[in-house]
Amino acid sequence: MPPQSAGPAPRSEPQRRRRADAQRNYDLLVAAARDVFHDHGVDAPLDDIARRAGVGNATMYRHFPTRRELIIAVYSEEVAELCARSQSLLAEDPPGDALFGWLQDFIAHVAAKRELALSITDDRTGQRSALFDRWHHSMHTAASALLTRAQYAGAVRADLNASELLALANGIALTATDATQAERLVLLVRQGTDTPSTPADSIR
Repeated sequence: MPPQSAGPAPRSEPQRRRRADAQRNYDLLVAAARDVFHDHGVDAPLDDIARRAGVGNATMYRHFPTRRELIIAVYSEEVAELCARSQSLLAEDPPGDALFGWLQDFIAHVAAKRELALSITDDRTGQRSALFDRWHHSMHTAASALLTRAQYAGAVRADLNASELLALANGIALTATDATQAERLVLLVRQGTDTPSTPADSIR
């Protein structure tokens, strides 16, 4: 049967309507935090984030009372973008290319954002576990939709499941020495999962 939509990725807060100016400041802060965390790590001064966003510290702390909440918001955006990428690939690319193109995006996400994710500490409510469950579910759903489409088209073996592919991709993300090696390892995975009628080198 045809694949289903991956659905929306989780956000860090319940979806509630903000005033236009408040939403703008929220978006500016998250975008600035992404840049600052990327450039200087998750321990970068929060004052630098407010300055880059062009807002006052009071505005920043009104939206994000703690560093942890800001990190959660940033990582949520990273997951949302990764899952949105799967949707565009479902709509545009050939099924095999879409699946393995997204797996490369997933590998890049894990390699680049692992420190950010691991810096999210737990609290008394166990929110960290709930957040990671939701993020994992969203990425698993995205991978499943792409895999189902590729299997439906005969581009990959029918006995694969998304958990297996994500485990392989996660291993590549944690062990590859650079992007070139990661691409080669993904190709090897693709060659090992192709159906006999669609060898990887014939569809690259």
